[in-house]
Amino acid sequence: MFDTTALRAAYDALLAAAVTVADTATAPPPGEWNADQILAHVTLVDATTIGVVAAVTAGSHTVYDTRLTLDPWTIDRAITLAGGSAGLRARISGQADAMCALVGSSLSETELDIPVSTRLLSGTTLLLDRPVPLRDIITGLTEVELPGHTKQLMALLAEPVVVTA
Repeated sequence: MFDTTALRAAYDALLAAAVTVADTATAPPPGEWNADQILAHVTLVDATTIGVVAAVTAGSHTVYDTRLTLDPWTIDRAITLAGGSAGLRARISGQADAMCALVGSSLSETELDIPVSTRLLSGTTLLLDRPVPLRDIITGLTEVELPGHTKQLMALLAEPVVVTA
């Protein structure tokens, strides 16, 4: 079984940051995302990751591709469908529960080591385009993606605050 303690902590920190900036965030610098856009992106990454985990547990071939999670129309649509900030936070909370449940109790060591064709982008920069073990996708979410967006949210505050889960 995969220990989801760090994954849960990363989600808790992100959600705490989202609550902190909910009504006090300043406008982002030009070309950067506002708080709702950051949260919508996270919901899209979560949905993509949950889909990949589910496909692996079903024995299906799958691809992990983050291009759609960066698409402005898709991000705006996710905000609308979730109903704004509170809905996005609720969606992330539910996705965190699902992710931790799926990863923590459903995946065998063999499944965690299955290579998944992966294409990761940051903005328009291609970071990775090769198969990686499912375990590394989950670890990347835990150690890079969620903490990075937590910092991005906190940077929207006029007076920076340190948030811990």
